Amino acid sequence: MLYTRMYNKFFCYGYSKERFVWSLISAVGIFCLGSGATIVHGVQNLWNCQPPENIHWAALVIGGSFLIEGASLLVAINAVRKGAEAEGMGIWDYIWRGHDPTSVAVMTEDGAAVTGLAIAATSLVAVQMTGNAMYDPIGSIIVGNLLGLVAIFLIQRNRHALIGRAIDDHDMQRVLEFLKSDQVVDALYDCKSEVIGPGFFRFKAEIDFNGVVLVQNYLERTGRGTWAKQFREAAMSKDDTELLRVMANYGEDVVEALGYEVDRLESEIKKLVPGIKHVDIEAHNPEGLTLRAEVL
Repeated sequence: MLYTRMYNKFFCYGYSKERFVWSLISAVGIFCLGSGATIVHGVQNLWNCQPPENIHWAALVIGGSFLIEGASLLVAINAVRKGAEAEGMGIWDYIWRGHDPTSVAVMTEDGAAVTGLAIAATSLVAVQMTGNAMYDPIGSIIVGNLLGLVAIFLIQRNRHALIGRAIDDHDMQRVLEFLKSDQVVDALYDCKSEVIGPGFFRFKAEIDFNGVVLVQNYLERTGRGTWAKQFREAAMSKDDTELLRVMANYGEDVVEALGYEVDRLESEIKKLVPGIKHVDIEAHNPEGLTLRAEVL
């Protein structure tokens, strides 16, 4: 059992956050290369801009890119919609507070690309209709600022995921109310949660267990008469060895009963909030000593 728990613990907290790192690198790339280079190019061409020589070819490229990026955007929107439904959120709430920023990153990047292509097309139309080539660099500056806003948004979203954002207050409150209402729980201490992957959370709490209720639950499962008989027979023995043996067996079973209660609470918490995949419960000792009962 000990080796199994150590094995599970080692492999459960692997590289689930790695996708957030790559999303963050992508966002920084958009900000530094996409936004910065586009704005600088637009500003440099404000004073010496010339109308595009092959505006029809430019329009053809923009149109083809618009179709490709638009198709990709529709796929990304569908993925975000499914993610929002899975977490019981609206699409807008999922974009801002959803647990998987990677699908949101793809959607926002594709959305920025489609919007940028629309701005570029509008700039070309303005140049063609007015003959003023300045509309082209102005469009570049607008697109650059758009990319910068998208990059800042994505950096912020992935930063929250990487630093260990907690679960939503509503879900946390549901878990705490469940634990407080359970008869085997006397008090809660140091309850925490953090993101360990896209839509996956870890919940940790120190619990002051009610020993009376814990033993009562155990005796109801195993039968009071069996233990009562063993204690009566051991007490009638002239040698304390038998009594000590029964007491040791009873103590070992009570410890297992504590593990049973921990497993039960863990299972109920996971049912209550499916996003919680790992639960660490510590048996709190008011005198300062803590018996760790970790469930993975």
